[in-house]
Amino acid sequence: MGKRASSDTGRSLAAAAGAVGRGLEAAPRRKRPRTWWEWAGGMWRPGPRPMPPVLLLLLLAAGTEAGAELGTGAVTCGSVLKLLNTRHGVRLHSHDVKYGSGSGQQSVTGVEGSEDANSYWRIRGGAEGECPRGVPVRCGQAVRLTHVNTGKNLHTHHFPSPLSNNQEVSAFGDSGEGDQLDVWLVQCSGAYWDREEAVRFQHAGTHVYLSVTGEQYGHPIRGQREVHGMPSPNQHNSWKAMEGVFIKPSPTDSSRHDEL
Repeated sequence: MGKRASSDTGRSLAAAAGAVGRGLEAAPRRKRPRTWWEWAGGMWRPGPRPMPPVLLLLLLAAGTEAGAELGTGAVTCGSVLKLLNTRHGVRLHSHDVKYGSGSGQQSVTGVEGSEDANSYWRIRGGAEGECPRGVPVRCGQAVRLTHVNTGKNLHTHHFPSPLSNNQEVSAFGDSGEGDQLDVWLVQCSGAYWDREEAVRFQHAGTHVYLSVTGEQYGHPIRGQREVHGMPSPNQHNSWKAMEGVFIKPSPTDSSRHDEL
């Protein structure tokens, strides 16, 4: 029994070591039958909290309509969307792959493809009640960006990023609840965050800007770009709302802005 346990432990350590690639480690693989929503367009990806079937069907049904609405109106609280870095052409992304250095939290990257459901983020207030569903997001407003598939919030802290040595950006929390380092300020030029307009996200706690400068990861997420925080605004931290489901205010919403 002792020799067998030792052999099994050795194989496990070797497998874990082989999975680590340039600051990342792969999550354990789960053996289980695929469920029916995994076949819906191949959009679902394994993770600790898979996208609920109802939300997935909503995204599939609304995808064409949402795409046709790009560039019309404001981004609103509660909307689910993808964010494109306008300099590097990659979408903000996360997945059940943790950093092998720094915080060891869930990694955040940039991906070139537009089809991956792991690139959907939900817009929430910086604190509960600060961003009522369907209300336009103001320039300068504090928000949290919650990753739809894993329930973790976009987060940063004073750890170096694995490739560029800028500030690490991760996904943190559980079921949308993290801490004060999940809060970002939407920097834009008008009164509200417009879908046509490129914006910046400045971290409320450490003041860095959400950025991509082009560094690429190897295994296990080969070709994905590093996302990190930079201390000053520049061409690398410009983002635009892309595909998604944009929540509109109801006609009876007392907070509705008629001019929008």
